[in-house]
Amino acid sequence: MAEDRPLNHDEMLAVLDWYRAAGVDVAVGEEPVDRFAQRPPVRSVLLQAAALQPPASQSEAAPLAAPAIGADPAEARSLAASAQSLTELEAILGQYDGCGLKLRATQLVFADGNPDASIMLIGEAPGAEEDRIGKPFVGKSGQLLDRMLAAIGLDRSKVYIANTVPWRPPGNRTPTPEEMALCLPFLHRQVELVAPKVIMTLGGPAMQTIFDTTSGIIKMRGKWANLTVGRHQAEAVATLHPAYLLRNPAAKEQAWQDMLSLKLKLVELGLVD
Repeated sequence: MAEDRPLNHDEMLAVLDWYRAAGVDVAVGEEPVDRFAQRPPVRSVLLQAAALQPPASQSEAAPLAAPAIGADPAEARSLAASAQSLTELEAILGQYDGCGLKLRATQLVFADGNPDASIMLIGEAPGAEEDRIGKPFVGKSGQLLDRMLAAIGLDRSKVYIANTVPWRPPGNRTPTPEEMALCLPFLHRQVELVAPKVIMTLGGPAMQTIFDTTSGIIKMRGKWANLTVGRHQAEAVATLHPAYLLRNPAAKEQAWQDMLSLKLKLVELGLVD
């Protein structure tokens, strides 16, 4: 039986790190709390802080209020549409507090790769390593993705990589519909600004978001479609997420078929020799 003793400093920090990674964000006390009787959080301090910000010049992204509670997707659409470049879009997202995912993430994970690429890869959400480093697909699944790309003659200098949400969900959970509704306008604008000729989604949630479907990834993977994402049209295909392949190595054969299909599509469109 484990010894019942007080934790030392390093052990307490390790426990807190574990809680954070698992998505724990509310402490449970000894006494019950009636959440319905509590007053809603007050936003006046946030609004006052936003009011003190100096006005932006025409060349800068517009400053944002901090609507972390009850944020309006219409505001997200307006902000996303105002971005005239990927740099502006990243700056807008850096200031945007409408999505609660930002409150628990370490930093924004915007994109990686070549913004001028004709190929865009879209995953679901950042994981722990991505949250720490600030780039998508840098952990073990990212290393596998690099090998998958290399197998058909590609690397990160020839593709652009993003996620459906730019902040890590607590405990790596799937983003909620509300979180997706707030982040989707920014993803659509990101696609419009990159203007890829080919999009490959990685994993079921990204596929369902981009293809606007409730079908499963096994049914949809490998099937090409001409999609409109935001106001941009591109050839799109779904494949399995590298993290899924790490857990299910037998599925790598299906993913390899999808990568070969991607290579053939690139040749067909004249994007590679």
